[in-house]
Amino acid sequence: MSGSIEINVLKNLNNENVSDYNSSRGILTRIVQNFNKIDIKEIEPTTQNINKSIYEGDLSVVVDKLINITLNDLNKGSANEERKNHIIDYINNHKVILQEIYNWLLNNQNHSNSIYLFGYFNYHGIETNNNKQKALELYQKAAELENIAAQLDLANMYINEKWTEKNCNKIFELTKKLAEKNNPNAINRLGYCYDCGIGTDVNKQKAFELYQKAAEMGNSNGVNNVGWCYENGYGTNINKQKAFEFYQKAADLGNVNGMNSLGWCYKNGIGTGVDGHKAFELYQKAANLGNEYSQYNLALMYENGDEIKKDITKAIYWYKKSAEQGHDHAEKKLTKILKILN
Repeated sequence: MSGSIEINVLKNLNNENVSDYNSSRGILTRIVQNFNKIDIKEIEPTTQNINKSIYEGDLSVVVDKLINITLNDLNKGSANEERKNHIIDYINNHKVILQEIYNWLLNNQNHSNSIYLFGYFNYHGIETNNNKQKALELYQKAAELENIAAQLDLANMYINEKWTEKNCNKIFELTKKLAEKNNPNAINRLGYCYDCGIGTDVNKQKAFELYQKAAEMGNSNGVNNVGWCYENGYGTNINKQKAFEFYQKAADLGNVNGMNSLGWCYKNGIGTGVDGHKAFELYQKAANLGNEYSQYNLALMYENGDEIKKDITKAIYWYKKSAEQGHDHAEKKLTKILKILN
């Protein structure tokens, strides 16, 4: 890390109680006999009545499709927020009621896909409160049933969530097993394991080779990580021009970490000319897409009035956004600014 603005050196890995609600509620009738009149009251329609012509009363088809969508996003290296949006968009576009699919998942926990997706809903607070502990338990259960999406997200949680019990050997073995099946997401993460010494010895050359392989398979996180290796001479020779090119490619693929990395290049003249305005635009784009590193970098530019008009209010806003995602430097900056203002 160099300079006052932080780049994502943690390379991409691309991230309450649940109410018991009866989804098989059917049609409830209440018969009240009064002056020979019968009043029949019907509650909300069941899943059997919603989109019956499409799903024939069973949302398992939708669940399987959602798993395919998120697995595809995982292998492409999509960010968490983008993955979530793809899930919500598919549900809305097919006119499925979120509460109905939540209820169906709650009452159909006998298949790895529904177990995993219920965990996903809990993790992201979809139709329920955020409950990462519950999500972790469901991911573990689905992972034991060999659900690939669950295994990938479980490894992500073990690495990224500070509160989870780290089991480096388990992370490495699970990732290695999936990488041997040519899963792009796992290949990139296996590179990260060799990169950081998670469950294995640090091996810079091996990390670089795995990042390259993941990149060649279309994983945008792998593309960004190859750029990082070229920038820092990690497992290969330093080549600032190649670093810039790989960051550009990752950004073009929609990778938010790639956007942040490219912004870093423009801010510091790495493989290209210095262009503070371009750096600001890239940080802003990635920040709006939920990237905590760009949120921090954007806040720093607002705090210092670097290339833009100084704006402490906006700096506080973005430091807070970044800190909420666990960015330690953002939290320290936020605390310091608020202390001064108070």
